[in-house]
Amino acid sequence: MISVSEALSHLFALAGPLESESVPLSKANGRVLGQDVFARRNQPPFSASAMDGYAVCAKDVVSGAALEVIGEAAAGHGFSGTVATGQAVRIFTGAPVPAGADRVVIQEDVSRDGNTITLGDNIDAGFHIRPAGGDFSEGDRLSAPRVLTPSDIALLASMNIANVPVIRKPRVAIMSTGDELVMPGETPGPDQIISSNSFGLQALLRDLGAEARLLPIAKDTRSSLETAFSMADDADLVITIGGASVGDHDLVGDVAVDLGMSRSFYKIAMRPGKPLMAGRLANGAVMIGLPGNPVSAMVCGHIFVAPVIRQMLGLGSSAPQEETALLAAPLSANGPRQHYMRARVEAGRITAFERQDSSLLTVLSQANALLIRPPHDPERASGETVRYVPL
Repeated sequence: MISVSEALSHLFALAGPLESESVPLSKANGRVLGQDVFARRNQPPFSASAMDGYAVCAKDVVSGAALEVIGEAAAGHGFSGTVATGQAVRIFTGAPVPAGADRVVIQEDVSRDGNTITLGDNIDAGFHIRPAGGDFSEGDRLSAPRVLTPSDIALLASMNIANVPVIRKPRVAIMSTGDELVMPGETPGPDQIISSNSFGLQALLRDLGAEARLLPIAKDTRSSLETAFSMADDADLVITIGGASVGDHDLVGDVAVDLGMSRSFYKIAMRPGKPLMAGRLANGAVMIGLPGNPVSAMVCGHIFVAPVIRQMLGLGSSAPQEETALLAAPLSANGPRQHYMRARVEAGRITAFERQDSSLLTVLSQANALLIRPPHDPERASGETVRYVPL
C-alpha cells in the first residue's frame, strides 16, 4: 500500500497535458486556453467620446463661451473635418473624437440655438474621452493556461480573436463492472442493483471539462471485460469501477495486465478507497481502477481522478485544495489510516457529518465536503479546527 500523496505522484507521472486545438470563439467558454494570445488591435481603436455632448478644444471651455457647431459625430460615423478654436462638433457616446478636439462637454452643460452653443456656468470638470488603447494595445497578451470565462470571451472578441487555441478535452471512457449492475430505468433482478457510480463520475468529469462517455456495463467475465476495454481504444483515460479488489470475481486488474497494462500501483492507505489501482494501457491511455462502493468511487473521483483531468487540461499537478473549518459536533477517534467522511460546511463550520458508508444518494444530497481524518487522529471536540476538501 502507498500513501495518498504517493498515489497522486504516480498519477501525475502517467498523465501529461494534452495538445491544443483551435475552436471558434463562440465555443471557447469554459475551455482552457492552450497558448498565449495577442491583441490584434488597440481598444478603443481611436479616442472615443464617453458621453453625449460636444467635442471642443479644451482651451475654449469657459463659462458663457459661444461656439459654432460645424458637424456631427456618431458611433460608426465619425466627423472627417478638424475642430478649430471657437468650433464644436455634436458628438455621441462611442463616436471618434474629431481631429483638433481634446475635450467633450456634456450636453447638460450646454444650451443650443441653431448652430451656436453656449457653455453653462457649472461645467463638468471631466474631459469624457476614452483614449485610444486605453483598455489594451495591439500585441497585449492574454496568458495561458486559464479557464476561459464569459468575460474572457468578450475580451477575446474585442482583441479580434475569432478562433481560440484551447487544450483538447480529455476523452474519458467510464466502465462499470459487475453482474449485479443494471442501467437506470431497467428492472433489476432480485440480486441486482442500479448502476449509479458511472453517472455521478461522468457528471463530475464533464464539469471539469472532460469529454466523458459511458461504456456498456461489463460482466464479471474475461470476455466481457476484454470487449469493454476494446471499446475504449480512443480514450486518453479509462476509468473502471468495481472488480479491483481481491475476490474471485474481481478480474479487472488481471484482464488489464493481460491486455498490456503496465501497472503503476495497487492499493492506497486511505478509506474509503483502499483498492485503487492505476497504470498505462498498451495504447498509451491512463487507466484508473476505482472501487465499486458508491462512496469510495466518488471520494476517489474527487481526490484522484479530478486532479488527473486538471493536469491533462494543462492546469498543473496539484492535490485537491484543503481548507479548514470549525467542528460543530464532537468527532470520535479515527483508525490507523487517512479517512474521508462526508461533511456539510456552513459559514466556516462543519455542521454535520456521516461516520458510516451510505448510498450515493446520501453522499450527493447531504455532503458538500470531504472531512479529512489524518492517521491516528485523536478525538475532536466541537469548536476545534479540522481540514476538509470542498466538493
